[in-house]
Amino acid sequence: MTTLGCALFATRWLQAPLYFGLVAAQGVYVYKFFNELWHLIHHVISGRADETHVMLAVLKLVDVVMIANLLIMVIVGGYETFVSRIGLQGHRDQPEWLSHVNSNVLKVKLATAIVGISSVHLLQMFVDVHHTPRHDLMWGTVIHMAFIASAAILAYMSGPMAAHETRARTAGAGSRPAAVPAQRDPGAGEAAGPASGAEERIEAAGFPARKVLELFDEGHLRAPEPGVITRLGKVDFVTRKANVVLLGGPGTGKTHLAVALGVRACQAGHQVLFATAAEWGARLADAKAAGRLREELAGLDAYPVLVVDEVGYVPLDPEAARLLFQLVSHRYERASLIVTSNRPLGRWDEAFGDSATASATVDRLAHHAEVITLDADSYRTRRLDGASTTGWA
Repeated sequence: MTTLGCALFATRWLQAPLYFGLVAAQGVYVYKFFNELWHLIHHVISGRADETHVMLAVLKLVDVVMIANLLIMVIVGGYETFVSRIGLQGHRDQPEWLSHVNSNVLKVKLATAIVGISSVHLLQMFVDVHHTPRHDLMWGTVIHMAFIASAAILAYMSGPMAAHETRARTAGAGSRPAAVPAQRDPGAGEAAGPASGAEERIEAAGFPARKVLELFDEGHLRAPEPGVITRLGKVDFVTRKANVVLLGGPGTGKTHLAVALGVRACQAGHQVLFATAAEWGARLADAKAAGRLREELAGLDAYPVLVVDEVGYVPLDPEAARLLFQLVSHRYERASLIVTSNRPLGRWDEAFGDSATASATVDRLAHHAEVITLDADSYRTRRLDGASTTGWA
């Protein structure tokens, strides 16, 4: 960046005092909440509160909490998006939405929060309808409907833009060849600047193409149950040093899902490396031939997530099978693996060529793991069927 560009970029810090001002405003709402709560308790104890009074007081408390939620969303999300990274990656209380927040997401969340606050205000009017002028009821309803319409329009506009951006990134990444990336210093990407850290981690991971969970088609899955993919998308398994094993036939989306989870892990601040089982075997064989297998395995500890794709598609030679076992064994309860295979775990001896090695590998891999079986027709077959149907129509 030029000196002028750096100076202009540094002006983002002028916004920092604004967010600290909102923190002070949230303190005011904390005081208001407990003040309203004290009045409610006092009126109930003194017997001066009827049901309507209690309901209105509770709605006021809900209103204060919702406004406070809106404030924290603006404070944390806005500061993270427009000023500087807060560095919550890996924190157990990191909000789910913060890992993929951007200006569009923030605007939609703010719009829905405003609709919720407006709903509470309108409900207060209708609860106390006998003391609310008809003019206020009418305009309160009109304003609330305007909020709903504006939120719907904003969500409609943000959705296609996000999808278009994702498709563009996916198409741009699709031409990159799959290869085991050279090992990098995990801190190198962060030194270039926190704003580009996630993208640098994704580039360094060596994914064959960029895939995202939002484009994963769950509609044709007969298993797993709905919600499992969304839960995996929180990448909590990384902090637990657990594994994810994705099983299923060809074309069920195992690699898509493995890459998408890897991308999410990168966005959450974790270093990731991707390669097929055959490529991992070749990499470890080269390290062993050079007399540095132990150093290679120790170096991989710097990466909280390794993706091992296509176990079982190509039979492993005995040496590669033993090296893959060493990789799984070395990372056991130390770091996470995302593994895909077209064979059930009970048939991995067919790929390893040795039941003892396969059994020991599965034992360590599956002990602390989410084992997910993707049951669906191949998406490639579905496309062919759709093309045939269209051709005959």
